[in-house]
Amino acid sequence: MVDITQLLEEYATGIRNFSGVNLNGVCLSRAQLRGINFQNAQLIGVNLSAADLSGADLSQANLIGANLSAANLVGANLSKADLIGANLGGAKLANADLQGITLNGGNMSGANLNGANLSHASLKGANFSGAFLNAILIEANLRNANLNSVSLVEADVSGANLQGANLVGANLSKANLYKAIFVEANLIGASLTGANLKLANFSNANLSRESLQELEVAL
Repeated sequence: MVDITQLLEEYATGIRNFSGVNLNGVCLSRAQLRGINFQNAQLIGVNLSAADLSGADLSQANLIGANLSAANLVGANLSKADLIGANLGGAKLANADLQGITLNGGNMSGANLNGANLSHASLKGANFSGAFLNAILIEANLRNANLNSVSLVEADVSGANLQGANLVGANLSKANLYKAIFVEANLIGASLTGANLKLANFSNANLSRESLQELEVAL
């Protein structure tokens, strides 16, 4: 286990490489760690709420149960990170690399993910309520996820699995939904205006009259 004071002192001298470090359970709330390298780090249950991690490398890090609420992760690399049960509510994740992450049961409510890449991510049962998700979600697993009132405008959701997802009031205008799976999803009040619905599967989905009309027009 690395001493937090020592880490912050080394960071202040210009050191950025802390790959593989063990910081399980430590508190780094509001820490200024822009551009830090936490690749492959053990960060289970760490408190990084409101921390500045913009441009940081957290790829393949173990962040199970971590608190990253309101953290600045703009442009950060979290590819293949384990974020099961993590809290990223209100986090800034614009243009972040989230490819292949595991966020099953995690929280990203109110987060800004515009321009982020979540391709092939496992997001089963995750809470994205009110999030800005104008992002790349190619073949992402969003089964049973909460996407209530989410903005997916112009998002690429091609091949994604949204079976049983809550998309009430979601905005999917101009989104690419090619081959996306919406089986048993709740799309009441959702907007599909201008979306690419080619080969999308809406079997047993709950659609409002307006959404159904948009679907019929698109097909």
